[in-house]
Amino acid sequence: MTDLDEIDLDFVQLGDTGIQTSELQFGTWRFGRETAEGNLEIGEQRAHELLDAYAEAGGRYIDTADIYGGGDSERWIGDWLSNRDRERYTVASKIFWQIREGDPNSRGTNRKTIRNRIDALLDRLGTSYVDVLYIHRWDDQTPTRELMKTLNGLVEDGKVHYLGTSTLRPNAWKVARANEIAREQGWEPFTVAQPRYNLVDREIEGDYLEMCREYGIAVCPWSPLGQGFLTGKYDREAGLTGESLAAESTHFEDSYLTPENFDTHDVLDEVADEVGATHAQTALAWASHREGITAPIVGARTVEQLTENLAAATVDLSEEQVDRLTEASDGPYANL
Repeated sequence: MTDLDEIDLDFVQLGDTGIQTSELQFGTWRFGRETAEGNLEIGEQRAHELLDAYAEAGGRYIDTADIYGGGDSERWIGDWLSNRDRERYTVASKIFWQIREGDPNSRGTNRKTIRNRIDALLDRLGTSYVDVLYIHRWDDQTPTRELMKTLNGLVEDGKVHYLGTSTLRPNAWKVARANEIAREQGWEPFTVAQPRYNLVDREIEGDYLEMCREYGIAVCPWSPLGQGFLTGKYDREAGLTGESLAAESTHFEDSYLTPENFDTHDVLDEVADEVGATHAQTALAWASHREGITAPIVGARTVEQLTENLAAATVDLSEEQVDRLTEASDGPYANL
């Protein structure tokens, strides 16, 4: 197993923002999250241990959201940052989901919600600004012009440096329209995107990635390991008969535990053996090698798991190996 001191993450350009990001970003959605059984996935002490490990490996991009752990993720990140040089880290957060029961105005991206929630999340993070603010989902109830004007105001106030969109793959045209409105008005456009993307989830290939290239938008995908499917812990028989914990989720089974995906996994097995890496490292290395992908977001429950994932940065895939993995799971536009 690779040690942390053997990993030194590189920096890559974050789209047209002018700043650099770690080649692997750290996602904190498990911080403070309770399982269906009521157990805490990651508490504050382990959250700080994971952040320590990420920083030791040279990581500088921390991704969170105001709903993660009911705000605890931001609080714990803020506490951790209080003992460090804030300027050395790029911190991103997201807003959209309802945060107060019975209050419809605590959801969405209208002016009232955005202005209230940016102040609350900055307070939890203990910082005067976030480097990237994502809208977690698209809010069809808020006019696009109002959204972009409000977000631009946050940039002008110095509370936000750059704007991002998350999980908007079917709505590429909406992002393009928003950026055109911003361009016409001289406002800040979206310059970072966070869609789902991995070896078996290739729906952003085509129009979405083309839109991002056109507007100079960095692409920092979540779920680069397919919710654990690409880590090698499932097999055809156990997975499809529901013997694994994840297979208890009908959605997971229908989406990932399919014959076609296991065929792709067979090729992942071969390439991982060839390069002497784990399945997870190989899958992450493939995503990092894909044209149009800026920096995948990785998460982990333990320091050991995080170290394994970050070691993907040390995996060198040949062009032939990248092509073989790509062809094993033809994207949605392969036959066009």
